[in-house]
Amino acid sequence: MLQRWNGVAMCLLTAMCGLAVAQEPVKIGVIEPLTGSVAYDGQSYVNGAKLAVAQRNAAGGVLGGDVQLVIEDGQCSPANSVNAAEKLIVRDRVAVLTGAFCSSATAAVQPVADRNRKILLSGVSSDVRLTEKGLKYFFRSAETDKLMSKAFSKILAKDLGLETVAYVGVNDDWGRGGVKNFSADLSEAGVKEVMVEYFDHGETDFSTLLAKLRAAKPDGIFIAAETQDGSVLVRQLKEFGVQSKVFGVGSWATADFIKLTGEASNGIYAAVPYVATIGGERNAQFVKAYSAAYKNSPGKYSAAGFNALNILMDAIARAGSTDSDAVRKAMLETDYKAPNGEYRFTDKGEAYGFDAVLVQISDGKLNIAAQTTIDKP
Repeated sequence: MLQRWNGVAMCLLTAMCGLAVAQEPVKIGVIEPLTGSVAYDGQSYVNGAKLAVAQRNAAGGVLGGDVQLVIEDGQCSPANSVNAAEKLIVRDRVAVLTGAFCSSATAAVQPVADRNRKILLSGVSSDVRLTEKGLKYFFRSAETDKLMSKAFSKILAKDLGLETVAYVGVNDDWGRGGVKNFSADLSEAGVKEVMVEYFDHGETDFSTLLAKLRAAKPDGIFIAAETQDGSVLVRQLKEFGVQSKVFGVGSWATADFIKLTGEASNGIYAAVPYVATIGGERNAQFVKAYSAAYKNSPGKYSAAGFNALNILMDAIARAGSTDSDAVRKAMLETDYKAPNGEYRFTDKGEAYGFDAVLVQISDGKLNIAAQTTIDKP
């Protein structure tokens, strides 16, 4: 009887000791638009993030424990994204943050993260002003509007034979920034601006805008729009009989966009930091894993979420803790080998070293027309 009791006591003691040393999960807060007109792209980001975390946890996690995503719907709204950030920091006690997709939403979250000494990594927001504020805890692993324009404006002007261009963008910081930068660089290349128009997120009837485009008869139309808005606009361009060549920025170089637009996508050029058809073994492995998990090829935002989470998890592992200053120091030491190049950060938290591509959609296929590496700013 005594021997049996000693065995039970030993089992209880072992279990208690095990609980005592069990590691708490490392919580990472994610703020993305999961409802509204940008939800399609926000969910793609979350899918990429989940894949990165699943792979890391299968390999042993971080700091001896699993990584746990705490996901909030910021709706690309500054107010909702701020509320989400405050909840994640105060109630959920996340170690770091990533988000909030739209540049205006990310700008609103920046002071919240900085005030609470929390790393905020944006994997999408491309407004160049975000890293010019000198905020200590802000990093960006996305291309900027300015860098993409510098990389591809001259190529587009030459390859498309552009003499006149109309500019159309969603009416937010990203859309206005894209129009501003491409307009400036294409003008420098000798291309005349004939029209500038903006539309609201979730627009479904572009007839007034399309009438103006048809009257202006530009050689090319630059569009800054995400998957849902962009696919609606491109389909209506075709229906209206607008013959201008179309190019732009956003989540266009994906199988999903082609599926939504059908034949109307044929001939479109898109400047993006990632496309599933780029070469290399790292990308091949990523495409295979993502396709197995989601039954679809990854796109720009899938890769953005995957890369952002890997960068954050690597930094926490190097820091050996979730202390914000230690993680910040580790972020500045980033040398992450991604599916689309290698990521490093400047002292301002701006990423460089990764690839960017100009893709042309032809007969439902994503063909790379040009490829470059984003140099250190």
